[in-house]
Amino acid sequence: MIDETFLTTEEVLSYLQVNLRTVYRLIKAGKIPAVRVGRQWRFRKSDIDAWLERERSHSIPPMVPSAPPAQPAKPDGRLRVLVVDDEASIRDLLSKTLALADYDVDVAPDGQVALERMRLCSYDLLITDLKMPGMDGLTVIHEARRLHASLPVIIITGFSTEASAIEAANLGVSGYLQKPFKMSKMLLLAATAIDQ
Repeated sequence: MIDETFLTTEEVLSYLQVNLRTVYRLIKAGKIPAVRVGRQWRFRKSDIDAWLERERSHSIPPMVPSAPPAQPAKPDGRLRVLVVDDEASIRDLLSKTLALADYDVDVAPDGQVALERMRLCSYDLLITDLKMPGMDGLTVIHEARRLHASLPVIIITGFSTEASAIEAANLGVSGYLQKPFKMSKMLLLAATAIDQ
């Protein structure tokens, strides 16, 4: 049972849906405060929530009719990921998880906004849903490859078909995840896709 004030390491892993290595990196970087109690770490839940809120405000741009300007490449060398999904909850979860793993994350609610962002900024990874209103994910990938031919792509979908899986394979995507998926699997796929 989760304590109202403090969380154990295991509870933080579950709460943030990240792996142990990511939590240790965040502690070492001073991003989330932790107190050592014996051989365990303890985390104040309010500190975790405050940090998440700060990350969310940096990672998720306000929704406006056209795409807000994408940020220029950062001098700190962090990898930049674009997440495209029409479900706000999926965008929020992916943005939060990827930010915890030290990625700079931009989000787009549809394909048109995603392409506008890609024209303004280069990305190290594209994560896109397949089925979205307007422009579908396969069209987003085709257009993204015209802009950045070697851009690694991970597809996420709740409506997988054999035809879409074959087309995704033909496009040379780095990963194909069916919703719901584990965030640990997404982080592993993201790291592998960027390293290819």
